[in-house]
Amino acid sequence: MGTERHTVRANGIVQAVRVAGPPDGVPVLLVHGNVSSAAFWEPLLPRLPETLRVVAPDLRGYGDTDTAPVDATRGLGDFADDVAALLDAPGLFAPGARPVVIGHSLGGGVAMRLLVDHPDRVAGLLLEAPVSPYGFGGTRDLDGTPTTPDFAGTGAGTANPDFVTRLAARDRGADGPTSPRNVLRSAYVADPASLGADEDLLLESMLTTATGEDNYPGTAVTSAHWPGTAAGERGVLNALAPAHFRLADELVAVPAKPPVTWVRGDADVIVSDTSLFDLAYLGSLGMVPGWPGEADCPPQPMVGQTRAVLDRYAAAGGTYREVVLPGCGHSPHLERPAEFVAELLALTGVPSGV
Repeated sequence: MGTERHTVRANGIVQAVRVAGPPDGVPVLLVHGNVSSAAFWEPLLPRLPETLRVVAPDLRGYGDTDTAPVDATRGLGDFADDVAALLDAPGLFAPGARPVVIGHSLGGGVAMRLLVDHPDRVAGLLLEAPVSPYGFGGTRDLDGTPTTPDFAGTGAGTANPDFVTRLAARDRGADGPTSPRNVLRSAYVADPASLGADEDLLLESMLTTATGEDNYPGTAVTSAHWPGTAAGERGVLNALAPAHFRLADELVAVPAKPPVTWVRGDADVIVSDTSLFDLAYLGSLGMVPGWPGEADCPPQPMVGQTRAVLDRYAAAGGTYREVVLPGCGHSPHLERPAEFVAELLALTGVPSGV
């Protein structure tokens, strides 16, 4: 499946979009994750049948889309509004299309927000290693109860400053664990060999990330609670923080409940009940000084939270399927593409091999 590049002015910004398949094909919308771009889907596209109409935008501040600011107080609302505006943009989908929406990591949160805001425009959700419906970090149980009143330990202040510096410098080297290349190899996948010949393509995608206070990682504020930082009001990591992104109840209450497939790897180190990006879990390992202990600051049960919310979604009349891939990390579409494509096609209703 070959792709064309489009630029579309929608929701007040110029968005770069990859498009593949016939205009009247079964509509599929691909939403990439954090520190990446739509190029992260390129290894998947040749595996998809020509009967699909695939649209894959670069989110704001990534790829070739405008570096527009992210208002973190809206959670992932800015991203979801940008994507929603593409549904009726000329030349992308057929009029009135209801795509199956595939969201990876942060993109999973965008997909959930899109469903909440536009339930009549979503035919199904495929959530790939999605952020919890209670955001990233700072909560203690399956109900998303805050660990501290200000959700300490979340937001831009949790980003590794050396990684941010290397990202801004477009560092393509592999001389330390915080180089973007080594983060790609160690965190985005469980087995770096699965990247194969696509490693440089994926690295270049990461390096398109706009850095700064309005984008990645955003602004941090101090907290009186361990570890001394909490989410600010601008930028990507703050938009993911539970102070601003919490839509469990809204998701369960969606009147039209399309089917949901949740695909994850059991070796994911980013979205996990033992996430190496959760300061509470790192504190429990002794890697962040001063951790106050399990009773005061337990690691976030990210996977358990997502399952609990989807159980509520099903109890309220929806359906979902959890697919766990053994030995797979944060990017099933890269690491286990055959299984991933099978789940995607099952949601679209397109037979495999067509």
